Amino acid sequence: MNDRYDAGDAGYGAGPYELVGYDEYGQPVYRQVPAQQAPQQTYDPYGRQQGYGYDPYATGQQPPVQPYGPGQQPPAYDGYGSQAPYDAYGTGTGTGTGTRNAGGHDPYGQAATGGQQPRVAEQTAHIPQQPGPAAGGTHAPERSERPGDEGEPDYHTEQFAFVEEPDGDSEDVIDWLKFTENRTERREEARRRARSRIIALLVVLAVVAAGGVGYLWYAGKLPGLSSSGGTTGAGTPVAAQKRDVIVVHLHNTGKGGTSTALLVDNTTTKRGTTVLLPNSLALTDDDGSTTTLAKSVDDDGSSGTRDQLDTVLGTSIQGTWRLDTPYLQNLVDLVGNIEIDTDTDVPDPDTKKKGTEPLVHKGSAQTLSGKMAVAYATYRAAGESQNAQLQRFGQVMQGVLRKMSSDPSSATTTVQTLAQILDPSLTDKDLGTFLAKLADLAKGGAYRSALLPVQSDGTLSAGTSDSVVKDILGGTAKSPDAGAAVRVSVQNATGVKDDTEKARVVLLNGGFTFLEGGSASGAQAVSKVTYADVSHKADAAEVAKTLGLPAGSVTKGTVSSGADVSVVLGGDYRPGSS
Repeated sequence: MNDRYDAGDAGYGAGPYELVGYDEYGQPVYRQVPAQQAPQQTYDPYGRQQGYGYDPYATGQQPPVQPYGPGQQPPAYDGYGSQAPYDAYGTGTGTGTGTRNAGGHDPYGQAATGGQQPRVAEQTAHIPQQPGPAAGGTHAPERSERPGDEGEPDYHTEQFAFVEEPDGDSEDVIDWLKFTENRTERREEARRRARSRIIALLVVLAVVAAGGVGYLWYAGKLPGLSSSGGTTGAGTPVAAQKRDVIVVHLHNTGKGGTSTALLVDNTTTKRGTTVLLPNSLALTDDDGSTTTLAKSVDDDGSSGTRDQLDTVLGTSIQGTWRLDTPYLQNLVDLVGNIEIDTDTDVPDPDTKKKGTEPLVHKGSAQTLSGKMAVAYATYRAAGESQNAQLQRFGQVMQGVLRKMSSDPSSATTTVQTLAQILDPSLTDKDLGTFLAKLADLAKGGAYRSALLPVQSDGTLSAGTSDSVVKDILGGTAKSPDAGAAVRVSVQNATGVKDDTEKARVVLLNGGFTFLEGGSASGAQAVSKVTYADVSHKADAAEVAKTLGLPAGSVTKGTVSSGADVSVVLGGDYRPGSS
């Protein structure tokens, strides 16, 4: 069957028309065949078949046309060199009237014919719809001719829809966009991580700061918060706080005399304190008479002094620790020496020569052995008050606690190694456990020393003692009434040590309060009895009479701290003559 038909039959006017292809809607597209046209041949795009007027490689050579006999048709071409019917839209094999060109398939939308044919632009997508023959038409579809090619049809580019070929650089652009996008995302992720770390750090710092402030508030160390206001950082009233208290008496077995301190463990606020008690502190004896701390330690022993301190300070002391200087020396050696800030040079007590190297040097962070610690704790320079020596004793005790083990069993072993005789109410285990707790506080910086302020007469005033008695001990000052007994301070200048004790006994029997004044640096021939206030002139005369001293020894002058009358025993003092 031939796709060429006569225009008169189809109504297109004179001349035959030939099927060129199908438009995008499946409608056949025709073109008018020139009047003189060679027999139609099948188009071979690669030049393998003869009878084509188009040389795809533009060699300029035309192969001869293969003639066909009457009634014969050239084989159809499917575009790939196979002889098969062609159906451009997959509708069938193309058998039917007017559906195929008998000469084969033109892959560019036109049939191959013999003779010279124009080249048609490649169609990469589809052929646009062209108007078919008008109904009842009297003319053929319009065509245009290019200048210079007369009689040859011309196809305009706007008649075809081309698919834009992908640009080779588009992949590079996409890769660059991906790269920049990934880099931006990484930067944003890094910023987010940095912000997260900063926020986490701020949270940690806030927690640490809150914990530190909380601890200071709990321990009562925040500025502006005073425990004297009735409560501490823990919010517990001062009087309701739990405290463990032990009194320690240091006995100087070489030179005589005692030093007393209270070791306080406040289990509520987790703070420890060494409260230093001056020897002039006025106490009330069992018979109601007034005495001093130094005299009470010598006369009444551990239990009597402990009860008297509880009465005056309003405390509840659990035990008494008698610490003689040899045991203190052993204790320092056991803990491995101590380190304290010394305030003076201390000579070697075993060396009498002047100008020798001091045993203890003044300075910060001085390491002291047991012997050096005892010498420093008991040293009192000429003209110094007893409080200066007492504060050195407190330094040594705090240094020992810093080196003591915080483990109760280890601390107990240290106490047992001393082999000292303790008060029956205080066992080795009790003392070791107590010292271990104080050692833990001292190592953590929650430990200090405080001196109990005592007035000149040995009593406590509410204003000066609140910071210690009320805040540290949780008690109330209850000193004996002033004037209950005349306080007499006695200093021995006879050169005989026993004269002090004899004078003390005589004065106590006479109803006076004895105050230890120590020994004078040199012997004096004449005794003196001095009063400072005229109201005590008669008392001074009575003291001289009681001691067997002449009335001319009484004069007005300066008296010792805490005393109403001061006495200096000279060579004219005869014990037992009174």
